[in-house]
Amino acid sequence: MKLKWYGHASFLITADNGLKIITDPYEPGGYDGAIGYGEIPDTPDIVLCSHDHADHGYTKGLKGEFEVVNKSGVTVVKGIEFKGVEAYHDTEEGQQRGTIIIYTFAIDGVNICHLGDLGHEIDDALAEKIGDVDVLLIPVGGMFTINGNVADRVIEKINPKIVIPMHYKTDKCGFPLARIEEFIDRKRNVSLMATDEIAITKETLPKNQMIMLLDHAL
Repeated sequence: MKLKWYGHASFLITADNGLKIITDPYEPGGYDGAIGYGEIPDTPDIVLCSHDHADHGYTKGLKGEFEVVNKSGVTVVKGIEFKGVEAYHDTEEGQQRGTIIIYTFAIDGVNICHLGDLGHEIDDALAEKIGDVDVLLIPVGGMFTINGNVADRVIEKINPKIVIPMHYKTDKCGFPLARIEEFIDRKRNVSLMATDEIAITKETLPKNQMIMLLDHAL
């Protein structure tokens, strides 16, 4: 499989058979220009939306015909089982910003987890619901999601092989989020990929956990 980071919390995941999954599509120019990432050019088969905010659930801007997954529980689309686990967008059990859906699914034998706009630490019960994870897509920018310090503890609970940070301040993001340097400061298991897309197979997963930083494609 290949994984490309468009920007914010949006990724393109392409299976070896060509099937394309897009996570959390955003509205280009949304929030008075705070979403500076460009229009998503690819045509998906499946779209995952962790919640219906314009920077995570803007399906109107996508091309072609596709199926949307936007609920908790198990949903099977085109032979892929998506497990949606409900969590909160804040530290007050959704009282501030509501709920979100965490998705876990397997592509070409690689278990992927997209945490959406997770806004709180996770306990053992939630970690158990999430299950085994090879590749964790995790917000680290704070403000509207968990920050880097909380992300460290979430990563420890889930214990993936690969960590890919998302939802942080970049030159295309106008939200007052933390920059990636605040998350990776003093960490030694960080790889600057210098690309927006990487190929991942079950056989090439690292033995020791790695944080992989992607460039945003758009």
